[in-house]
Amino acid sequence: MKYVIAAALALALPAGATAKPVPKPMIERTGMPTAVISGTAMIPAGSKILYLSGTTASPVDPAKPDDFGDTATQTKSILTKMKATLEGMGWSLGDVVKMNVFLVAPEAGGRMDAAGMNGVFKTFFGTPDQPNKPTRSTVQVAALGRPTTLVEIEAIAAKAP
Repeated sequence: MKYVIAAALALALPAGATAKPVPKPMIERTGMPTAVISGTAMIPAGSKILYLSGTTASPVDPAKPDDFGDTATQTKSILTKMKATLEGMGWSLGDVVKMNVFLVAPEAGGRMDAAGMNGVFKTFFGTPDQPNKPTRSTVQVAALGRPTTLVEIEAIAAKAP
């Protein structure tokens, strides 16, 4: 039976043609090479999708439960926690395709500290060790769950089949 199948496959190819390997599906990202984020991320059919709920920082010092630090400190705490969560599930930050970042201005009536957040963000994404960059939205909000919380980040990760 296997010879019949092999013969049928051989006859199906044009003379001299060889079967080409089918490329493995992958997540395609586009954007400017110097940009902090990707402009697009296309996820192929059959991919696994993982949603990470909004995450906030841990206290800088457990003895001071209301001290979460500035925007940069909170961003580092959150991305470190997300990295650990993903790695614990066999995923990585390189699998993140979309992030939503919510920032509160450090001073009432002021502007969000996007530079502080981006400074840390660039140490986790688009690096030689982890070159993938997610798509991302960053918005300023009036407040988050705790009065000293300045950053909350949620993410979507995907793994191609």
